Amino acid sequence: MTSEDAAPSRVGIAGAGSIAFATAALLQGRGHQPMLWSPSGQGTASLANGDPLVATGALETTFSPRLAASAAELAAGNDVLLIAVPGYGHKAVMDALAPHIRAGQHIIISSHASMGALYLMRLLAERGIDAPVTAWGTTAVTGRRQSGTEVTVNTVRKLIDLCTVPASRSEEAQAVCRRLFGDRFQARDGLLAISLSNLNPQNHMGIALGNMTRMERGETWSQGQNVTPNVGRLLEALDAERLAIAEALGLEVRTIFEHFHLSFHVPVASISEMNQQMHTEGNGGTGPATADSRYVTEDVPYGLALTVALGALVGRPATLHEAGIRIFSAMYGRDFAAENELLTALDLTRFSLEELRQAAQTGRLDTTPVQEAC
Repeated sequence: MTSEDAAPSRVGIAGAGSIAFATAALLQGRGHQPMLWSPSGQGTASLANGDPLVATGALETTFSPRLAASAAELAAGNDVLLIAVPGYGHKAVMDALAPHIRAGQHIIISSHASMGALYLMRLLAERGIDAPVTAWGTTAVTGRRQSGTEVTVNTVRKLIDLCTVPASRSEEAQAVCRRLFGDRFQARDGLLAISLSNLNPQNHMGIALGNMTRMERGETWSQGQNVTPNVGRLLEALDAERLAIAEALGLEVRTIFEHFHLSFHVPVASISEMNQQMHTEGNGGTGPATADSRYVTEDVPYGLALTVALGALVGRPATLHEAGIRIFSAMYGRDFAAENELLTALDLTRFSLEELRQAAQTGRLDTTPVQEAC
C-alpha cells in the first residue's frame, strides 16, 4: 500500500451477494477490514460456520471477513458503511441502517438507484444526524457469486462516477473513497448526473430483450458474444435517449462507448464490436440463467423508471425506455412502473425541476427554501 493507504479502515458492507463479496475482496486486498451483513440473514451463513471467502478472477484472495448479525452491529463496528444490495433492497436496508448511523459516519451507495440518497438523507434529518452520503454511478467491481463462500470477480473498474450530498462534504468524501478503493473516481455534478451515469438499466434492457428465451431456459451463454449487431444498435439508441436528457439538464455524463472502454478495457468501436472483443478476451461475462434476474427485476423499476421520469421533467421523452417497461411488464405479468418503493416514498411529482436540482446538490428534498451552498 502507499502511504495514503497506510491506516486500515473498517468498512461495513450491507449485502452478501456478488457485489458485496467482490467489494469485500477489493477492500481486503487494499489492506482494509471489511465486515459483511446479510439483510436476509442467509447470505453469510457459510462464512459464519468458519469457511473463508474465496475470490478468483480479477482479484485472487482468500480471507475471513468480519460478520455482523444486525444493521445496528454493522453501523456500530465500522467507520464507513457501503450499501451493496440490488435497488429493490435499498429502501429496506436504509430503513434498517438509518436509526444507527452516527454523525459524520460516511455512507456509500454502490450503485445509486432512484434518488435513494435523498430518501436516506431524509431519514437522517429526522434524527438530526449530519452524515455525508456518497452515490456511485456504478459498482467498483463486477462478478458472480458462485456459492456461500466463493465469488468470481470479472473486472475491477478503472473509473467510477460519484457525487456526495451535501455537496459541501464532497472533497472529504472523495478522499475517503480514494483511500479505500484507489484513484478510480470522477466527480459528477450532483445526484441527477449520477442517476444518468448508470448505464446498467438501459444496457440490461437490450440484452435481456434479445436473450429472454436463453434466460427462461436457464442456458449458459456468453453475454458479450450475444450483443449482436441488432442488440448493439438498440443499446446505442437507448444511450442516445439518456444523453439527450443529460444535455437538457446541462449535465456531462459518460457515453456507452466510454463505459465499455473504461470498464472492460477494449478499443472504442460499435457497441456490438466492443462486446465481441470482450468475449474474445474472455471478459464478456455470462448472461443471466434465469428470468428472475436483476437485469429485469431491479433495472426495470429502479433504473428505466427514473430515466423516464427525468425525461418527462425536461421535455425529452425516453420513449424506448418507456417501451421497455411496458414490454417487460407484459412479459412478466406485473406492473414494473409501480414497483419502485423509493420513487413512491419520495413522490418526485410533487416537486419542480428546480427543487429537484437543488436537492441533487444538498440532499434535502422539500418545498422550503434551501440554504445549503452547492
